[in-house]
Amino acid sequence: MSLKTQLTDDMKAAMKSGDKPRLGVIRLINAAIKQKEVDERITLDDAQVLAVLEKMVKQRRDSISQFDAANRQDLADIERAELAVIEAYLPAKLDAAAIQAAIEAAVAETGASSPSDMGKLMAVLKPRLAGQADMGEVSKLVKLRLAG
Repeated sequence: MSLKTQLTDDMKAAMKSGDKPRLGVIRLINAAIKQKEVDERITLDDAQVLAVLEKMVKQRRDSISQFDAANRQDLADIERAELAVIEAYLPAKLDAAAIQAAIEAAVAETGASSPSDMGKLMAVLKPRLAGQADMGEVSKLVKLRLAG
C-alpha cells in the first residue's frame, strides 16, 4: 500500500473515531502533498512523499526549539504532538552501525578517498538512506570518514 493510500485510509479512520488532533495533522500532510503535486504538476511517488514528510518533521523540530526558547510550552506541546503523528509515517530510523556500514559500502562502490569526493558519495547515499537517517548526521559521518 502506498503512503498516500495509507494516509487516506488513516484519515477516514480518524474521522470515524473522532480523533480530531490526528485528523488535523493528516489533513496537513495531505495538503502539503497536494501543494507539491499542484506546484510541480506531477503525481508524487512514495519517495517524494517521504521527502515532504521529512521536510514537515524538520519544520516541527525547528518550531519546537523556537517555542522552547521563547518559553511557549503550550505551542511546543502542540508541535510535539504533530511531530509524533508525522513520524509514524516515516520508515524506522537506522542505527549508527547500519549508517556506518552504508557509508563504507558507498566508499567501496565509488572509490571515494578524499574530502573532494564527498559530493559523489552523498549522491549515492541520499537515495539509499532517504527517510531512514538524518542526512545532516550522515554528512558529518561522511566528512569524518573521508578526512581520516
